[in-house]
Amino acid sequence: MTDHGNAKMKLLLLLKLLRKYSDDEHPVSAVELCRLLEQEGIGTERKSVYRDLDVLTKFGVDIVYTRSPRQGFFIAKRDFELAEVRLLMDAVLTAPFITNKKTAELTDKLCELLSCHQAETVLKQIYVDQRIKFDNEEIYYNIDTINRAVAQHKKVSFSYHHRVIAGGKAQLDEGREFTISPYALLWANDKYYLAGNYEKYDTISNYRLDRMKRIALTALEARPFSEVCSYRDYFDTADYLRRTFNMYNGEQERIVLRCSNSLLETIVDKFGGDIEFSCHDSNAFTVRASVYVSDGLIEWLLQYGDRVIVLSPQTLKDEMLKRIEAMRAAYQIT
Repeated sequence: MTDHGNAKMKLLLLLKLLRKYSDDEHPVSAVELCRLLEQEGIGTERKSVYRDLDVLTKFGVDIVYTRSPRQGFFIAKRDFELAEVRLLMDAVLTAPFITNKKTAELTDKLCELLSCHQAETVLKQIYVDQRIKFDNEEIYYNIDTINRAVAQHKKVSFSYHHRVIAGGKAQLDEGREFTISPYALLWANDKYYLAGNYEKYDTISNYRLDRMKRIALTALEARPFSEVCSYRDYFDTADYLRRTFNMYNGEQERIVLRCSNSLLETIVDKFGGDIEFSCHDSNAFTVRASVYVSDGLIEWLLQYGDRVIVLSPQTLKDEMLKRIEAMRAAYQIT
């Protein structure tokens, strides 16, 4: 390699070494940087290292010289701060649709954003609950295929599977074939979903990505989402998730609920703070919202017992009563 090429390589290696070995608690001296460069096959001296550090600083790298806790240099500002990397890492670790294998790969990549010392500290603090992780490695290819299908306005085909009990274990069934017009990928309830239209119906359905296999991009034109929902210019995923419960689809209706004051935070978390609220009495408030009425909504309401009462529509009140009576009858039998 020419001297000019060697100088360029040294500059890039120096930046790489600073990112890997330095942080505010572990500054690296010029002598140590010379030694690390030697290990990479590039001989140098301290004066040359100082000049290179000056070049990197002028380029915009935030390199700080300090005498505490010891004399040396460190990168003060990274693309991602330690707390930001930890947030991303926790999201990866707790996402069930990310398999154990991919979790390990992504964790290693996130660690590369930190110094080796920071990475070591973080890795000692994290824990992967392998029981919650799915084993469908196809999910990453599915995401890529669906993204391309949405961008190209094409339908996707796939086999969709549910778990059945066989041989004393829960196993995936043989699956059912679907061809869907895809509109959006959604992350809800710690799972990934595809929102799309099944051509037999004029509604939107949600499909879990971990249950999808053999997904393929077709040449068929996707049905415009404006034909099956109220969205026109773009598919509003945030609004869709606010109106959907447990990812069940249904008809959109306006509901009125009387809620205990203790559920105010829960209601705001679900619907947002800009929906219509009014005080019912000193112990409760009334909320009005437009949602998709489905089994998911009923199950969501039932979990709060008498702290949420449906005031309207009457059809939803009747369905709630039927479900409550069915539960009561089931417990009487047992």
